[in-house]
Amino acid sequence: MSLKVNIRKKLGSFEMHVCFEHEAGTLGILGASGCGKSMTLKCIAGIETPDEGRIELDGTVLFDSEKRINLPPQQRRVGYLFQSYALFPNMTVRQNILCGMHHEKDRHKRQEALEHVASLLQLEGLMNHRPHQLSGGQAQRAALARILVNKPRLLMLDEPFSALDSHLRTRLQIELKALLAQYGQPVLMVTHDRDEAYHMCARLAVMDQGSMQTPQETKALFANPGTLRAAALTGCKNIARAEKCGENEVYVPDWGIRLQTAQPVRDGLVGVAFRAHYLNPKTTLNSYPMHIVSEMEEPFEWILLLRYANQASDTEPVWWRVPKDRKPQQMPEQLGIAPANILLLYA
Repeated sequence: MSLKVNIRKKLGSFEMHVCFEHEAGTLGILGASGCGKSMTLKCIAGIETPDEGRIELDGTVLFDSEKRINLPPQQRRVGYLFQSYALFPNMTVRQNILCGMHHEKDRHKRQEALEHVASLLQLEGLMNHRPHQLSGGQAQRAALARILVNKPRLLMLDEPFSALDSHLRTRLQIELKALLAQYGQPVLMVTHDRDEAYHMCARLAVMDQGSMQTPQETKALFANPGTLRAAALTGCKNIARAEKCGENEVYVPDWGIRLQTAQPVRDGLVGVAFRAHYLNPKTTLNSYPMHIVSEMEEPFEWILLLRYANQASDTEPVWWRVPKDRKPQQMPEQLGIAPANILLLYA
C-alpha cells in the first residue's frame, strides 16, 4: 500500500505545498497550529479540494487537477479520525459504529464486523452508551471503531490526543500504537506535540507555513533537525543565528562565542542549536563562563536560565536542564558543550 501526494492550495497569507510518499507504518506531520497539517488530511480525504496537484493511493488516483479527477470522500476508502471524534450524540456506540458500514447490506456481515471491532477495541460493555456517557479514551476508541469497520486503505489521525487529560494521554498512546501495529495499513498523524510525535511515529515530517520538509526517521530528525523551525518544533530551547568561520567552527554573534563542531559546516548555515541538557561543567571543549539570570523548579528537574559573559543583552537566555540530584550548590566557573552536540541549522 502506498500513498503519493503532491498538491498545492492557497491558505490565507501563504500557499500550502505538500509533496511526500508513504508506504507503511505511521508517518507524523509535526507543526504549529494553522500551518496546513489538518488541511493536508482533508485534501487527502476529499473533504477539501487542492488548487492543483495529484493524490494517489495504492495505484488509485484520488485527485488529479490536470485530468480533472476528484473522487468523492465515500469512494476513497480513507479513514479520518477527527480531533473532536465527531460521534453522533443522539446515537449509541453500537449505532455510531454501524454508521461506518452503511454500504454493507448483509446483516450477518454487519454484526460480525461489529463484534470483531468491539472486541478489538474493548467496547463490548459500552455498546448501548451514548457519547456523553463515555470518557475521553472510550470516545476515541468508539470513533476509531466506526472508521475501522469500513476497512480503510489509509487511516488519518488529526491531533488524536488533544481532547484528553494529560494523565490519560500516555496510556492511550501506548494502546493506540499497539492497535495501529495490528491494523497493518499506512497511517498519517498530525500533531503539534513533539512528545506525541516521538512516541507514535516511525517517520516524521516538519511543516511550517504550508511547506513540508522531506520525511525522515523520527529519531534521526530529533538528533539532527537541520532547520531553525524543525529545531524549535522538536523542543530545542537554545537556538541562535550563526556564521561559518571554519570547516568545523562557527561564530555565534548573539552569544559572543565560537563553537567547534563535529559535523563539517556547509555553506548556507543560518544558525546553531543545542538541547538544554547538553551543557556540562566537565566538558572542556566549547567551554565558556556563564552566570545565572533566573531559575525555575520542575517536579524532577531544575531549569537554570543563563547568559554567556559576552552575550547580547537583548537576546534570550540559555537554558540548562539539571536533574534535581545533580544541581550544583554553586554555579560552575564554566560550562561546555561537546562538539557532537552542536546542531547545525540551514535555510
